[in-house]
Amino acid sequence: QAQLVESGGGLVQAGDSLRLSCAAPRRTTMWYTMAWFRQAPGKEREFVAAISRIGSRTYNTVDSLKGRSAISKDDAASTVYLQMSSLQPEDTAVYYCAAAQPGNPATLPSSYEYWGQGTQVTVSS
Repeated sequence: QAQLVESGGGLVQAGDSLRLSCAAPRRTTMWYTMAWFRQAPGKEREFVAAISRIGSRTYNTVDSLKGRSAISKDDAASTVYLQMSSLQPEDTAVYYCAAAQPGNPATLPSSYEYWGQGTQVTVSS
């Protein structure tokens, strides 16, 4: 069973950048599609970005993070990263890392069988 541990969240100011990390059990990133979701208070969990086992990337193209986030991974370290820039107060949310079997729709939360506990990102204006 994959245990995912997120880190890197915190309180930042508008305009700052932040890199989140997700540590996964050995080889997880080599076999699973890895993704980042976020959930703001009172809102549904939404897809941010995903990276496949071979490194193909999928991004949410409709929300406010479009063009301001980049997902990457280090298979040797079995770690996935989310680099975010020009953060705004509306980016405030709990950010979750997730792992899915290859071939499942990457943007749907229901595709993912393993989830981390989340890391809080708070952006002040």
